[in-house]
Amino acid sequence: MLSREFIGTRGRLTTRFLHRSSYSPIVPAVPPSDSQAKPRERFNVSNPANGQQLCVVEAASEFDVKQTVQGAHSIFRAGTWSQAPALERSKVLSRLARALEERIPQFAEIETLQTGRTIREMKAQLSRLPEWIDYYAALLRTTQGIIAPTQGKLLNYVQRVPLGVVAQITPFNHPLLIAIKKIAPALAAGNSVIVKPSELAPISVLEFARIAEAAGVPSGVLSVLPGYGETAQLLAKHHLVRKVDVTAGTNTGRLLGSAVGHNLAMFTAELGGKAPIVVFDDADLPSAVNGAAFAAFVASGQTCVSGTRLIVHANIFDTFMRDFVQKAESIRRRMGNPMNPKSMMGTVISERHLTRIQGMLEGSCTGDILTGGKRLAGKSTLDGYDFDTGSFFPPTVISNVSTSDPLWQEEIFGPVVVARKFSTEDEAIYLANDSKYGLGASVWTQNLSRAHRISAAIETGLCWVNTAHRNDPSSPWGGMKESGIGRENGIEAFESYSQSKSTIVNIAAPSESREADDWFAEDAQEKRYG
Repeated sequence: MLSREFIGTRGRLTTRFLHRSSYSPIVPAVPPSDSQAKPRERFNVSNPANGQQLCVVEAASEFDVKQTVQGAHSIFRAGTWSQAPALERSKVLSRLARALEERIPQFAEIETLQTGRTIREMKAQLSRLPEWIDYYAALLRTTQGIIAPTQGKLLNYVQRVPLGVVAQITPFNHPLLIAIKKIAPALAAGNSVIVKPSELAPISVLEFARIAEAAGVPSGVLSVLPGYGETAQLLAKHHLVRKVDVTAGTNTGRLLGSAVGHNLAMFTAELGGKAPIVVFDDADLPSAVNGAAFAAFVASGQTCVSGTRLIVHANIFDTFMRDFVQKAESIRRRMGNPMNPKSMMGTVISERHLTRIQGMLEGSCTGDILTGGKRLAGKSTLDGYDFDTGSFFPPTVISNVSTSDPLWQEEIFGPVVVARKFSTEDEAIYLANDSKYGLGASVWTQNLSRAHRISAAIETGLCWVNTAHRNDPSSPWGGMKESGIGRENGIEAFESYSQSKSTIVNIAAPSESREADDWFAEDAQEKRYG
C-alpha cells in the first residue's frame, strides 16, 4: 500500500520504516477464551493531501477491548512493570527516549502523510518528544515519598502507587505528541496503558508501541486499540479501567466522562478551546503579528489552543490587521506539497472537516472576510502541487464579527481567525472571557504590571505573555470551564496516574502499647482515640 507513488520523492526512508500495508491492534498475550471474536472491521487511513490510501487498519472489536483490558489487568497484578523498582522503569524509559530520538525523521514523515501537516512542522514538533519521556524518567529517579506528621509513636509514610489499567483516547491533530504526553507519565507511574488513537491518524502510535516493547517495556503493558468512538466508549465503561484520559471535543469529553463516573474511576480531559489573543497598543507590533500568526495557523489551526479570537486595541487595530493579513497571505503563497520543506502550512484532516469549515463560514459569518474564506484549488505557486486533490484551506481572517456569531463562540478547528477591537482593559478582559472555553490565551504588551493584571483576569488554564503556544513537559497544561478537567505535563500529570497510600506503623514498645492502646481496658482511664 505504501508505494513511492503514494509517498512522493521522499518516500524511500519511510517505506523501509513503515513497511506494513495493514495494521492490527497491539494487545497483550492472554489465555484463549471460550468466546469467539467476530471478524474485525477494517478501515483505510488516507493522505489528506491527495486522498490516496496509506494502509488498512483493523479496528478493535468488542472482544478485543474486553480481552485487552483483562490482559492488561493481569499483567498489572503480576507486577512485572507495576512493581518494578522506580530505577528500573526509569532506565527503560530512557532507552525508549533514545530509540524514539533515532527515528524522528521517519516518524515526521509518517505524521505528514497521515495528517497532511507540513514536514517542516512535524520535524520541529517531533524532535522535542523525547523530552517528555526523559522528563518522567528523571522524575522517577528524584521523586520522594513523605513522612506525614502524626501524634504519638506512629510512623506514617506516604507512597505513590499506580492505578492499574488506564485508557487514553488521543486525537488526529497531534497524533504522536499527545499520545506521548499521556503515555510517558502513565508508564512512569507503573500502570498498564491502553491507547485508542484517532481512526484518522493511528499509524505513528502503533509504530511507537512497537519500539516501546523493543526498548524494554514488557509485552502487554502498552496496548493500542485502533477504532472508532465505540471503542473509546467500551474502554470508558469497563469496570477494570481505573482512569480515562481523553483529548477531544467537549461533547466527546462529556460523553466519556459520564461513563467513567459510573465506575468511580479517575478522569482527565483536555477538550475544546477558543483562545483569545489580546494585543495592547504598546505591544511590539511585528512580534505580536508573528506570534498571533503562529498561534492561529500552526497545524492549519487544528489545535485546542489555536489563537482564533484576535482582540486588538482600537489605536492599532487597522495597522495590526493590515500586517496580520499580509502575513496570512504570505503563508498562503507558500503552501504546497506538505512533504516540501519549504511549504508553510498543510491540509486540514479530511474532506469532511473542510466541508464543515466552509459551511460555518457560509452559514453565519457576520463580519468582513479580509483574506481566505474558500478552499484552495488549482496549482500551488510554490511548487505546482495540485490543491484539487487534497483538503487544503487557506489562512482566513475575518474582521468585525459579532460576539454572538458561532464563528466567535464555537470551535472551528481550522485556520480561521475572527477579530474585534477594544478600548479599555475591562473591555479586553470581557471579550477574552466571553467564551464557554478556557484553555489558552496570550497577552501582548510591554507594560509589566498590565501583563500580570490581564493574565490573572483571563479565565484560562494557560496564559502566555508576549509569546504563544509554548509547551514543555514540566509545565501543567489544561483548561478551565468547558475546556476540560485535570492537567497534562509536570508532576501533576504523574500524580494523576497514581494514588497516595499511607502506611502507619506503631513504633512504641509492646509494653507501652499494651497499656496505652487498650481502649476497652477495665480501669476506664482516658485513652487516645484515633
